Amino acid sequence: MSQNRKILIIEDDTLLVEELSEQLLMHEEFDVISAETASAGLAAAKSEAPDLILLDIGLPDQDGRETCRLMRKAGITTPIIILTGADSDADTILGLEAGASDYVTKPFRFGVLLARIRTRFRQYEMTESAQFNLGGYQFKPSVKTLVRDDQSKIRLTEKETNILRLLLRAGGETVARDKLLEEVWGYNAQVTTHTLETHVYRLRQKIEDDPSNSELLITEAGGYRLNI
Repeated sequence: MSQNRKILIIEDDTLLVEELSEQLLMHEEFDVISAETASAGLAAAKSEAPDLILLDIGLPDQDGRETCRLMRKAGITTPIIILTGADSDADTILGLEAGASDYVTKPFRFGVLLARIRTRFRQYEMTESAQFNLGGYQFKPSVKTLVRDDQSKIRLTEKETNILRLLLRAGGETVARDKLLEEVWGYNAQVTTHTLETHVYRLRQKIEDDPSNSELLITEAGGYRLNI
């Protein structure tokens, strides 16, 4: 089952939706769903549990800022990036006050939007409400916990949490040992790949049904990846 990040595009410009969908899907870490109206978008936000929402202001049935406000009122904590043709400070302030996470003015370069999306994902990972599907678990980085389907919990150390966070961010791609050491431990001459291997071993003891035959945390040439 795919664990890609699901992006909901709420936009009535079908050409823009097609372009954004095509460009996002070129990055294998994303899945895309879309809605053309505020009402359909609100329903999809509730039923599909997207990881991020791109929300146009000029929707046919409702101002996107009001839609954003309704989403927050409904308890949707997912990052919301508002897309708009208006670029005044007042418009930006109104959007942020409605609960938007960010504001991108049309026309925009896709690379800029992608950078904003990834920034919001990184920031969301640090919030208390952030949780991610990981195999048969819900991964909650802020409380260093994995929750099984039966609601039992596995406590993680800070290093184990950061290893999983970095591997999850890679979307199933292999992360080199050197990068893991740099990102998780920082520059430290005393830390070696043996340190990383020890932490991975302990992590597997916690999360794998059969740690000697790992199905979730996979060793690859030069690094590790998540089987997602």
